[in-house]
Amino acid sequence: MIYRIANKDLTVEISSKGAELQSIKEIDGTEYLWQGNPVYWSDRALNIFPYVARLTQGKYQLNGQEYQMNIHGFVCTAELAVEEKTEDRIVFALHADEDTRVQYPYEFVYRICYALEGKKLSITFSVENKDDKTMYFGIGGHPGFNVPLEAGAKFEDYYLEFSRGCKPVRIGFSEDCFVTGQNTPYQLEADRRLALHHGLFDDDAIVFQDMDKEITLKKADGGKSVTVTYPDMKYLGIWHMPKTDAPYVCIEPWSSLPSRKNVVEDLAVQPDLIHLEGHKTYENEWKISIL
Repeated sequence: MIYRIANKDLTVEISSKGAELQSIKEIDGTEYLWQGNPVYWSDRALNIFPYVARLTQGKYQLNGQEYQMNIHGFVCTAELAVEEKTEDRIVFALHADEDTRVQYPYEFVYRICYALEGKKLSITFSVENKDDKTMYFGIGGHPGFNVPLEAGAKFEDYYLEFSRGCKPVRIGFSEDCFVTGQNTPYQLEADRRLALHHGLFDDDAIVFQDMDKEITLKKADGGKSVTVTYPDMKYLGIWHMPKTDAPYVCIEPWSSLPSRKNVVEDLAVQPDLIHLEGHKTYENEWKISIL
């Protein structure tokens, strides 16, 4: 089912499947969110939990047992219930059930809240650990944005710009998108800017650490832009379907990384995963702003 929240500036639509954004539309009718096309990428804005991206052999270990899990976890394919709804705010929830326990042996409630304030959409991930034992997980977002955003412009007119100068490190990935440990400094233009062109993604995603925590999609002569702010995410992925002329770019705030190459991870010791003690709640807010 599709739900809608709105204010005088924006209308946002969200599907109950995966609590996935379906539309971010300005009052003048401009659509900012990628609308999905199987030629390039049929999704629009996946929510990621309890694991970011790929597991080696599609499996992991925990407490001496082995579990299977698909890419980006199970929230993105689950049906979430609406817990709260007002004109400009909505909260979705997924409670642990038989399907989740097969993949992830915890009692939990995953929530995602979308709230509008002017031209800002805040997204708050919340994980409540209902167990006595510590949970280990990753979390993140995977929204795609239309490029270009205006008629008459082209993909190469746009760039991504951090709000302040930084010297990010690019995470090293294998050809099949697992972590290699071979990280390298990434030189931005003026320590802030990354010009867009389709060849950027021929080797799949660019994933940064040690970057600034706000980035804007824009073009040199002004016009419409999108800013993503992610103060509590350690990593940022930038992606479109490799070796295509896909008319979108994904800006993906992540808390953690995929599996290491050829390593079936033990979640209890994998670096960067969130450790949530029993009967505690974790929250992480990030924002999409239309400018």
